[in-house]
Amino acid sequence: MKKLTMAVVLITSFSGQAQVIDYNAYPVYSGSDLGLVYSSRQSAFRIWSPPADNAQLLIYKEALTDTASQVVQMKKNANGTWTAILPGDQKGKFYAFRVHINGQWSKAVPDPYVKAVGVNGKKGMIIDLKQTDPVGWENDKSPAFHSPTDAIIYEIHVRDASIASNSGIKNKGKFIGLAEPGTKNPDGLSTGLDHLKELGVTHIHLLPSYDFYSINETKLNSPQYNWGYEPLNYNVPEGSYCTDPYNGVSRIREFKQLVKTLHANGLRVVMDVVYNHTMLTENSYFNQLVPGYYYRQTREGKFSNATACGNETASERAMMRKFMLESVKYWVQEYHIDGFRFDLMGVHDIVTMNLISKELHKIKPDILLYGEGWTAGSCPLPDSVRALKVNASKLDRIAVFSDDIRDGIKGSVFRNEDRGFVSGKPGMEESIKFGIVASCQHPQVDYSKVNYSKAPYAAQPYNTITYAECHDNHVLWDKLAISAANASEDERKRMDRLALSIMLTSQGIPFLHAGTEFLRTKKGNDNSYNAGDGINAIDWNLKTKNKDVFEYIKALIRMRKEHPAFRMRTSEQIASQISFINKLPPGTIAYTINGAAVGDRWNNILVVLNGNSKAQDLPINAPDWKKVFSIAEGFTTGTPGIAGTLQVAAYSCDIYIKK
Repeated sequence: MKKLTMAVVLITSFSGQAQVIDYNAYPVYSGSDLGLVYSSRQSAFRIWSPPADNAQLLIYKEALTDTASQVVQMKKNANGTWTAILPGDQKGKFYAFRVHINGQWSKAVPDPYVKAVGVNGKKGMIIDLKQTDPVGWENDKSPAFHSPTDAIIYEIHVRDASIASNSGIKNKGKFIGLAEPGTKNPDGLSTGLDHLKELGVTHIHLLPSYDFYSINETKLNSPQYNWGYEPLNYNVPEGSYCTDPYNGVSRIREFKQLVKTLHANGLRVVMDVVYNHTMLTENSYFNQLVPGYYYRQTREGKFSNATACGNETASERAMMRKFMLESVKYWVQEYHIDGFRFDLMGVHDIVTMNLISKELHKIKPDILLYGEGWTAGSCPLPDSVRALKVNASKLDRIAVFSDDIRDGIKGSVFRNEDRGFVSGKPGMEESIKFGIVASCQHPQVDYSKVNYSKAPYAAQPYNTITYAECHDNHVLWDKLAISAANASEDERKRMDRLALSIMLTSQGIPFLHAGTEFLRTKKGNDNSYNAGDGINAIDWNLKTKNKDVFEYIKALIRMRKEHPAFRMRTSEQIASQISFINKLPPGTIAYTINGAAVGDRWNNILVVLNGNSKAQDLPINAPDWKKVFSIAEGFTTGTPGIAGTLQVAAYSCDIYIKK
């Protein structure tokens, strides 16, 4: 395979000199000891900076001081690396590096591989990782998990989960807050950890929980908020989520405690990772040590910006690829992480993503990997080699989010008033059918009528994340309030249930946004990344107010877990065992599943969806079928209808089995 990198014009970050650099000429270091290797006998440091002609290790007594207590001259070593060894036990000290390139010193920064930091992440911290393990960590095990399509993912922000006064959680906004058992809202309903268990999901997807930039950890009593898509230190947990951000051990131990607690309660943990860009560009820790190398450039030599965040990383370059691979392996091995969601995965090249999948599956065969198969702007790397949605079939056991079913369900996320199938928009049937079969090949889907994708892109159902909402854009309840403003609240509740019914009965891997199970609102804010707790905090009183919705979603989840017909493992099963019923009224979809063929005790299943505002009569012989699940009742035992006709209510999902 030909190399994808090329010589470019670059303006270095701290010299201001334009020059042509061939990054392919940089030596590649293959060792596994970049960063700090600690023991009580010595601390060994190694950084990679091929263009440097000098490098120094700076030692500090405190994390916030700029005055080094010791300056250690580093030695040039193999393949562009620089090394230094400090004898004796250096535990508790802080450190940074600076390099000399083109006659000028860089800023003093931690290396990208740093695994422990002081407050605000500007200095590395020398610690003994063995002392960060909570009691019983050596016995921690992930819950049993058999197939990717068995997963039911629940996306949650650590702070959102507990910060509200009605959460009943003591350690509000902290990792260990989400690990507290027995917490309740003012009406005695479960919150936090116990709520997640009660709901029945399998994987807890944590919004970015590595050390991100914008929160000042020295002023945590002041109002601050961010989702965390601002990478600073990739291999360190976020300090504002721990009880003592000044202590480099605290954030590590408390994050491990959360993982251990979730595992003990039958829940797996997915990390949201953002390797596609860094918060800082010229001043990033990557760029200070090796100017330009870790980022893609335009033809003019400027930072390329497919992320709309000021830069995009160059995953195809050997040392960035190495960094990404070693970083995810570190989270799995040190923190027992069970999966990763890759932000703007379409920025990364397919070779890197497949290498990550191959190596992680060696360590944890049941790991769950998925990401956004798109970018936020143009990219200099060809579409054909990147992990875009259209290339999902080329990805090795990695899923992509389906915006086809997302917007088919509720309308475009970019047009607030646009409606979808559940809110009565005509012509969305094929987009929903495309989602039902998890973006796979199916003989009865008319791909020319699918909203975005005119051909199947998933090789297998585990290539598709099926969802109706996530942290981005309006939450589902707010979207319906805007796009279906003329509908009654009761009608919008039915639309909401229908949306989640479609998602949880479709093939692929279902994905829920926290609070959707009790109609969470962000008060109309469609980009709440820094909007504060007033918008983002989960209001646990909504669980009381909308307990009927919660109980329905809980029943849906239980049904999916009990019935393999809704979570087939191969595209061949989907194509052969799902049959859509033709010649139905507009705004309705009905299909049968041969449950017996996939080991389901419901041998023959009929799923009927009505996105219309009025009841519909369908040409299906009702006496042949028994209703077992519906929007109005959840699990039920229905009575037969009129021979030759099946009547379905407005905005409904009904499930039947053959008598």
